Amino acid sequence: MPTIWSIIKVIKLHVYYVPMNPLLNPALLLRVARSYISDMDKLREPKRKILSQREKSFKKIFKIALRTPLYSRKYKEIKRVNGTEDIHKLPILTKDELRNATNEELLPRSGKKFYMVSTSGSTGKPITLFTEPFTMFKTLIGFARIIREHGIRWNKTRMAIIADLSAGSAEEVYFSGVAIPSLRTFFPLKNIISFHVGEDPKKIMEELERFKPEFIGGYPGILKILAIMKNRGFGEGIKPRWMATSGAVLDDYTRKYIEDAFEVKIFDVYGATECSPIAFQCREGNYHVNYDLVHVEYLDDEGNPVSSGKLANIVVTRLFGDGTPIIRYSGLNDLVVPFDGNCACGMDTPIIKRIEGRRVDTIILPDGRLIPPSSFTGIPYKVMLKYGTKKIEQFQIIQHDYNKIEVLIVMDEGKEEPKDEVLLDELRKAYEGVFGEDVEVKVRKVKEITERREGVNVPPPVVISKVKKE
Repeated sequence: MPTIWSIIKVIKLHVYYVPMNPLLNPALLLRVARSYISDMDKLREPKRKILSQREKSFKKIFKIALRTPLYSRKYKEIKRVNGTEDIHKLPILTKDELRNATNEELLPRSGKKFYMVSTSGSTGKPITLFTEPFTMFKTLIGFARIIREHGIRWNKTRMAIIADLSAGSAEEVYFSGVAIPSLRTFFPLKNIISFHVGEDPKKIMEELERFKPEFIGGYPGILKILAIMKNRGFGEGIKPRWMATSGAVLDDYTRKYIEDAFEVKIFDVYGATECSPIAFQCREGNYHVNYDLVHVEYLDDEGNPVSSGKLANIVVTRLFGDGTPIIRYSGLNDLVVPFDGNCACGMDTPIIKRIEGRRVDTIILPDGRLIPPSSFTGIPYKVMLKYGTKKIEQFQIIQHDYNKIEVLIVMDEGKEEPKDEVLLDELRKAYEGVFGEDVEVKVRKVKEITERREGVNVPPPVVISKVKKE
């Protein structure tokens, strides 16, 4: 791992040659270097040691919020907030509030230069935020320590990243526009290659075979498509030691399919453009919260705290950055299950037991019950396991109405047994068992999955719900 002295030496060598680049000024990079040295092992420290730092970070973020029009308007009735112990006094921030705010309302009054970024828009409705160099590097440091927990070195391991590199997206700004290009001034980073998630999968496979990455990371959807191609005989030379997913919920079926195809175990990173990275799976499979970077609340639909082991809405507060603050943000719309126990890996952090799925992807039954994605997305894998086959390549569940659900199935035509009709009938029975007799379930075979959410240029989602969630 580079030391702070080697980083300072690099700064001295390069800063005079690139004075116009705001990321390469000495003050900023010294700040980043200090953060890198202190943060990489932070989660290995006792949780109590992080508490005082967290409180200082929250108070700083709160001050920035008071200088940001969107928040200063929301908080005008708030008398006093001492720290995270009083965070419940602050109103919840919704995704619609961010989406409908003007640029001026999202910009802190600080005189700094900010970069505009947008979310991936995986629900079809992206939002815009403002960020700045230190926030970018702090986020990258968060990811660097995550992969290091799995034995991956950001400056040595051959890494392939498949991200949303569309113009204006946060990942485009990080990988193509600002952050990574600036780091290349100091470190060659020839060990890292990136692809746009919307590229032709065949082209990606060809490039991966040439590059021979040890690590492949990307959205579950695109990695699933690559896994299908792998099973069909493409990319025989692609043999990663590690794979990671992020950017969308990783269901059990998709996880197992990718792992079997590439013969490697996946770890998942939970995050979002608004507040990333939030949590990640360690080698034991538990999701550890980046306790020093985010404050997480687990609430029911009435806004009350939820206890360990219970299904909860997640609300997040980002504890770093000088750009648009993210405080008590419910816009992730994810359902999770918190856990109060400890992990054998040794990291002393809050733990999320399961990421159940996005609320937008839940199935709402006629009687009002909510069925999270994790309760039904694993059914195809269980059916294949029962018949000892890998014939089901892809599937999509569409809820057209409260009592009408359609399941689309793509089969591997190269496998004759078991018969398609047998698998389709078994799937129908399994889904009827989950959704109940009041829901009409139709399961049909298709050549390909084509339906996407409006305006989203990423692989088709596993679940599309067309009903209102009220």
